[in-house]
Amino acid sequence: MPREDVTKVVLPESELPTAWYNILPDLPGEPLPPLHPGTMQPVGPEDLAPLFPEALIMQEVSSERWIDIPGPVLDIYKQWRPSPLYRARRLEQSLGLTGKQRLYYKWEGVSPAGSHKPNTAVPQAYYNKQAGIRKLTTETGAGQWGSALSYACATFDLECLVFMVKVSYEHKPYRRVMMQTWGANVHASPSNETQAGRNILEKNPESTGSLGIAISEAVEIAAQNADTSYALGSVLNHVCTHQTIIGLEAKRQMEAFEDVPDVVIGCVGGGSNYAGISYPFAMDVLEGNAKTRFLAVEPEACPTLTRGIYAYDFGDTAGTTPLMPMYTLGHDFVPPPVHAGGLRYHGDAPSLCGLVKAGMYEARAYMQTPVFEAALQFSRAEGFLPAPEPSHAIKGAIDEALAAREADEERVILFNMCGHGHFDMSAYDAFLSGTLVDFPLADDALDASLQSLPPQPAPA
Repeated sequence: MPREDVTKVVLPESELPTAWYNILPDLPGEPLPPLHPGTMQPVGPEDLAPLFPEALIMQEVSSERWIDIPGPVLDIYKQWRPSPLYRARRLEQSLGLTGKQRLYYKWEGVSPAGSHKPNTAVPQAYYNKQAGIRKLTTETGAGQWGSALSYACATFDLECLVFMVKVSYEHKPYRRVMMQTWGANVHASPSNETQAGRNILEKNPESTGSLGIAISEAVEIAAQNADTSYALGSVLNHVCTHQTIIGLEAKRQMEAFEDVPDVVIGCVGGGSNYAGISYPFAMDVLEGNAKTRFLAVEPEACPTLTRGIYAYDFGDTAGTTPLMPMYTLGHDFVPPPVHAGGLRYHGDAPSLCGLVKAGMYEARAYMQTPVFEAALQFSRAEGFLPAPEPSHAIKGAIDEALAAREADEERVILFNMCGHGHFDMSAYDAFLSGTLVDFPLADDALDASLQSLPPQPAPA
């Protein structure tokens, strides 16, 4: 039986994991490699060298299950890690659960940037500094990744240039101010700073932007300057690997609660936070030692896993990145301006997509109105104010708990609360005032965006 005398578990610093878990060696089947868009051949380290330092490239393709965390990174992690894991007792009460249904959440909003993103921003900045890089460029949607990289760059005395999706730049001005406070230079994307941005604005001066467009701008700047690297906040293998510190801590914390999750839930935009909490639990399933279910939740306005197709596609709008095997809505896809800016991406992490394709991970999509209803219910019960992104995970967790209650089944549910909503008050204001709008994605719009898929490689 689970412990009923504990509300939260905070591990001591002495139990901070000292290695990240790399899921690549354990993935079912033979993972498809990223391809060079010109040759359609697997990408080699030399193809990535203009953008990333060697240490990160080696992690991207590593066949080692465990990757040691450098001492200087661990020292910075200790500013907020280990992060707490809570039993959501008040939320359980508000839902009328019977005790057979138990809810737990990992709270990543305690980091300096207020989300899980510093878990990879700090090591990326560290490895770039070690490689002699002077400046990092990146994109950001809701601003959480841009904030995290700005903080990490300030920590390691690196310059930081952020292209922020225009709709989020306008909706979340204080995210921009937060980045600038840490010394970053922030542009609304699409911008006139790059050829990629100018091309988009020429076609559509009123473009609200997308993560794909912002990636194109950041990559363009990095590729043109030898002292500049590009840093990505999601999707890539090394990013997902860094985030597994979340799930590794959560496994120890669930043991302290004397409970075992039946379902692990997270929101998915590119996949980093959900990979972070779920991959260490997936390791047990892949080894045949557990039967945990995995539920990835996304917005109906950007339904990559639930309505996209599995294909090779570019990670950016301009078509400058390697082709990655993933579920995609087409790299030309510009999502509607939902408030969950971090989930407005046309593709997802190849490793995560492979698990969905294999049937090991489930996917579900919600409109933003019921997501905010769930966020308010959580906040009024638990006190913490979630960002719009993890509110999708909250909605999924509530639905799982209610379904188990109706079936009179025991179900232990763990979800990742990957960031706070303190800079998302315009979204809450819209919901509370009744002006929040849902954006159902029409079939013809999806069909049109899928036309942007590049020619696919011939079957092996």
